[in-house]
Amino acid sequence: MSPFSLTTALPADATAAALRADVRRGLTRSPKELPPKWFYDARGSELFDEITRLPVYYPTRAEREILLARSGAIAAATGARTLIELGSGSSDKTRHLIGALETLETYVPVDVSASALEAAGRSLLAEHPGLTVHALVADFQHGLTLPDTPGPRLLAFLGGTLGNLLPAERAVFLRDMHTLLAPGDALLLGTDLVKDEATLVAAYDDPQGVTAAFNKNVLHVINRELNADFDPDDFTHLARWNAEDAWIEMRLRARRALTVKIPELGLAVPFTAGEELRTEVSAKFREAGVRGELAAAGMELTHWWTDAAGRFALSLSVRR
Repeated sequence: MSPFSLTTALPADATAAALRADVRRGLTRSPKELPPKWFYDARGSELFDEITRLPVYYPTRAEREILLARSGAIAAATGARTLIELGSGSSDKTRHLIGALETLETYVPVDVSASALEAAGRSLLAEHPGLTVHALVADFQHGLTLPDTPGPRLLAFLGGTLGNLLPAERAVFLRDMHTLLAPGDALLLGTDLVKDEATLVAAYDDPQGVTAAFNKNVLHVINRELNADFDPDDFTHLARWNAEDAWIEMRLRARRALTVKIPELGLAVPFTAGEELRTEVSAKFREAGVRGELAAAGMELTHWWTDAAGRFALSLSVRR
């Protein structure tokens, strides 16, 4: 058996069809919204990498601090022979975990980008020649089926991406993860924590304007893929802390009344002056809330680790 294999579980036109559906649904509803996954074309990914290096953007550094300090404890607690990572990208952060998991035999990175999976898989095999990498091109929110791999298994969902899901979506996602796992398998979950408003807003509205460019990149994606005529200069980037729902909202506010034409969808989308388009929700958590959401999905939280400043958490839970 080859140490590297790649399975595609997405139809060839799945991404284009999903974009069309999301744009049609999101821009014809009131209030208007788009899911944040459409930020991440090649340019959007470059901008996000730049964001992670900004002084005000703490989550990536805080999570890496925990992984460096706690990978050994995670390995000891799980004894995982298979590591599955959702939204793996470059697999950069999980390298710390892979190095610590002495029992690891198989790594299953899951991402929508085949090129990212190929590059990361080959790189990891050069570092860990005894490892088997079974990469999976799939959307983890839509009927994910995992390959048959040895247990116990550790499923990692890092980066605080859980916070991009609304509460009802999180409940469905966590139940789906429970279904994928066998009793005794574990879930490693990254969650950004509730903190003061100034710190939170600054992380999503940096003075250099990188996050503003990242937010507006979704308009460039729609222009390119759907032949739309958005002018990003017609919109202002906003980041707001919603204390009632405990999440940051990123929005684009129309500077003037305008109409955007999207020929591929046969749409003309009107915006009033000051109207806002929500492009991301990023929920922030407390330990009790994470524990409760996991318990509702049939998972038992067994370990809770934060960075030294208490900004971000990694939790380990087992399937009951």
